[in-house]
Amino acid sequence: MLIVVIGTALVWLLDQFSQSYSMSNLLCFAPYFILRGEVWRLVTFIFVPETSNLLFLAISLYFYYWIGSVLEKHWGTTKFTVFYLVGLVLNILAGFLVYFVFPTPFNTATMYYVNLSLFFSFATLYGEMQVLLFFVIPIKVKWLAWADAALFAFDIILSLTKIPTLGMYALVGVAAPIVAILNYLIFFWDDLMASLGRVKRQTAHRASRQTVNFKQATKHAQQTKGYIHKCAVCGKTDTDYPDEEFRYCSKCNGYYCYCSEHIHNHVHIQ
Repeated sequence: MLIVVIGTALVWLLDQFSQSYSMSNLLCFAPYFILRGEVWRLVTFIFVPETSNLLFLAISLYFYYWIGSVLEKHWGTTKFTVFYLVGLVLNILAGFLVYFVFPTPFNTATMYYVNLSLFFSFATLYGEMQVLLFFVIPIKVKWLAWADAALFAFDIILSLTKIPTLGMYALVGVAAPIVAILNYLIFFWDDLMASLGRVKRQTAHRASRQTVNFKQATKHAQQTKGYIHKCAVCGKTDTDYPDEEFRYCSKCNGYYCYCSEHIHNHVHIQ
């Protein structure tokens, strides 16, 4: 990621000393020129800045470097490089597909959404981490990821609405975020399915008759007896011994609670 950040900063700097941002125009992804021998564009478009504004560029590059560095440490350089290269290849394929559908000499692919998809990956691994939004507002990463997903969806819908006016060229705005999402799913499909399975199991557990009956029993005990847990052997309660740990025995027939002394030392009730 450091290479991408430094390369992007250098291209922006060269743009400032050239007319009409000729350096970015020379490096961007344009199938029309690639098919005429300018094959370097297949790689160099990853270094084309997303904005000419220095402040926004500095913030985005810092963001990409931070996220990319964390992912690279977590995955290792090889897996991170593969992730980025898969996004690169998918963008190239999508860019050529758009070009063949709607031939144009202009740019048909960028790495903007692939870079943003790095945040999806980061949020999947570190969703509970808290960061400072705008360096002030504390917020969990997972909520920022949902905002990022909303941005993707908005951009796709906006591009679709432009088809009547821009024609098939609006497909560029549709293909780019879809490619980034596909790249993310390739690497995290198993994790997402595992998370979905855990949510289903937790939902089923909360809605099961056994769980509902247990909650009703503990609520009734607290309202009528003044405690929730009481050891079936020695009679200790969580009210009299707030620091005591109580457990329910899965081998006893019913909801029988035991203190830490008797959880492994009692006769199972059948």
